[in-house]
Amino acid sequence: MFVNMTDVFTSEDKVITMQAEIEMNEISTGREVYKLTEKSPMNLTFTNIGKGKARIDGQAEVALAMNCDRCLKPVLAKVRLDFSREVYAPDAMEEMSEEADDQNFMDGYQLNVEDLLINEIIINWPMKVLCKPECKGICRQCGKDLNTGTCSCDTFVPDPRMAVIKDIFNANKEV
Repeated sequence: MFVNMTDVFTSEDKVITMQAEIEMNEISTGREVYKLTEKSPMNLTFTNIGKGKARIDGQAEVALAMNCDRCLKPVLAKVRLDFSREVYAPDAMEEMSEEADDQNFMDGYQLNVEDLLINEIIINWPMKVLCKPECKGICRQCGKDLNTGTCSCDTFVPDPRMAVIKDIFNANKEV
């Protein structure tokens, strides 16, 4: 969806409020594609803050189908978006070269709402997604889900400072 920002850029103290439906059903991060399972309408407010400058305030909430970072079970990760961005008209961008570099969602006087939404989701991406806070993950050796019970694998981890001595003993063994 594109929004024409010409009125906001040219009219002093102009404020426009609108609600945009989120039309996309998935988001790609380059490595994986995540499905958007829940999405609320995106509330947007455009405010003129100077000649050729505008502020975009927005709110939305989406839920992404992801996997738990420890046990790999499917999880719904809710991402709340509450953002404020300054954008510049094409003729004002020359003066604001550093700030204008991160305006990949603007195409001339047109705002690409989908690209803005993708940027905001990636900025607010959850650091760690867990199925539950006390998730134990999977065994590193056999791959058993440790939330359902323990496995019989040896979990002894030798002290890495003693690895040199272990190598000396292993080197002197007779074959």
